[in-house]
Amino acid sequence: MASKETCRTELRTAVRHLSERGLYSAAKWAGEQLLGIEQDPSKHTPSHTRFQRGSSSIRRRFRTATPAESSATPSAGVSYVNTPSLMGVEEYDYDLMDNDFYMMAKSYFDCKEYKRAAHVLRDQTSKISMFLRCYSLYLAGEKRKEEEMIELEGPLGKSDATNRELLSLERELSTLRKNGSIDPFCLYVYGLVLKEKGSENLARSVLVESVNSYPWNWSAWSELQTLCTTIEALNSLNLNNHWMKDFFLASAYQELRLHNESLAKYEYLQGTFVFSNYIQAQIAKAQYNLREFEQVEVIFEELLRNDPYRIEDMDMYSNVLYAKECFSALSYLAHRVFLTDKYRPESCCIIGNYYSLKGQHEKSVVYFRRALKLNKNYLSAWTLMGHEYVEMKNTSAAIDAYRRAVDINPCDYRAWYGLGQAYEMMGMPYYALHYFKKSVFLQPNDSRLWIAMAQCYETEQLHMLEQAIKCYERAANCNDREAIALHQLAKLHSELGRTEEAAFYYKKDLERMEAEEREGPNMVAALMFLAQHCKTQKRFDEAEVYCNRLLDYTGPEKETAKSLLRGIRHARDIEHFPP
Repeated sequence: MASKETCRTELRTAVRHLSERGLYSAAKWAGEQLLGIEQDPSKHTPSHTRFQRGSSSIRRRFRTATPAESSATPSAGVSYVNTPSLMGVEEYDYDLMDNDFYMMAKSYFDCKEYKRAAHVLRDQTSKISMFLRCYSLYLAGEKRKEEEMIELEGPLGKSDATNRELLSLERELSTLRKNGSIDPFCLYVYGLVLKEKGSENLARSVLVESVNSYPWNWSAWSELQTLCTTIEALNSLNLNNHWMKDFFLASAYQELRLHNESLAKYEYLQGTFVFSNYIQAQIAKAQYNLREFEQVEVIFEELLRNDPYRIEDMDMYSNVLYAKECFSALSYLAHRVFLTDKYRPESCCIIGNYYSLKGQHEKSVVYFRRALKLNKNYLSAWTLMGHEYVEMKNTSAAIDAYRRAVDINPCDYRAWYGLGQAYEMMGMPYYALHYFKKSVFLQPNDSRLWIAMAQCYETEQLHMLEQAIKCYERAANCNDREAIALHQLAKLHSELGRTEEAAFYYKKDLERMEAEEREGPNMVAALMFLAQHCKTQKRFDEAEVYCNRLLDYTGPEKETAKSLLRGIRHARDIEHFPP
């Protein structure tokens, strides 16, 4: 890993470069990482370190290894390259007149008048002017495409509208690349164009060229990541060993569901970027996917203390609060984001989750639809809206929402799971099973998905009990929080006449219920079966213990226990005094 001073110097320059070119998301990301690098208190006044105070405890609490210990990217044996900066002649390869044109165009660009910006720069030949003209044309085409989609199909409709600037941009940028006169930023725009046109392999190659030439453009890395849908595609990339590559790999591993590898990378990066809120949020995301909700909640609470007006990733925090049924905390979060920026897609999703937890599903759908009007490719909103339609028993609307989610991201296991649920509600278990299999392939460590598939196998139409047992066994090995799998395994083995296997699982289920201090019908069923099984096996002392516990209940199980105790005493009498 490069030194802290090297990273700091590079990021300071990158923020200026990216801002000058209107790449504001990438500039913001670079700025956040810049402030994430720990300052030397001996060299700076307290005011300079104010942003970083009070956050070291949580940063270190969930770190499993020090940077030296982490195997994610070993410091030994890896030489990090220093990419030449653009501070030389090529950055300022325009005269004062060109600069005047550029400043005028940049003003139009900042006002979102993209066509005017491109027109002003039509005769300018400096690289920065060529980039802004091409990028303006691309954004103008995207803006018009969005308008056409709304005009043709409404804000949430599907449409075949395309960006009309792609063809001319592809011709121009392809020529520049062949001539060797293209810069890293124009390569980024060329990659966007190729991706939009469906030329994914060439887009990957072009974006790799862009990030190798100028590695601090996080927007280019993000686009490259969307083109790496398999680990093979990721490993095939010929990337320079710059420290930005570690950020990219950590994020790519996350999307490829390699959550432990992603965590290791982020923990390694924390050695330099100790106070990076971005890294903390990504660690929380990995923990969320591993269903470590307690740790996720602690991380997000700390993030909000350090950055109280943060909205990015807070929708994930709301999902955790929803799953834990924390009404007051979710209410507070919804109120907070509403006051900060109520017209952000994340804010709408948080408010939607709040109303869903209150059982107001119609109102929840209103907010999820609002999120999608703000960003129709916002994956979480489509999936969560599908869940709400399932609660409202509107299966056709739920299926449409889930299908839109998998169109955006075919790797979203929640949407596939939702489709399975919807078809199961419609009494179509074969279809449901197909979608549950897709979801469990994408997320094999989630017990809920295995349980859903097992329940599908149990239906009357399928009645494939052996397959159901295999699914429940996988669920039991995947930390079944709802404690469904053990009971169902015991029940199915009992139905199939396998009393020893049934007794084994009933006993395990009983031990778990005792450890968690849970009561209920499952405990009664376990005690009843074990009492009868032990009596049949002539283990009378064990059977008596289970029967005596059943006497504490008031239902028919109490009478059954009394009858079993009488039978046990009679059997003992016969043993001691045979006829």
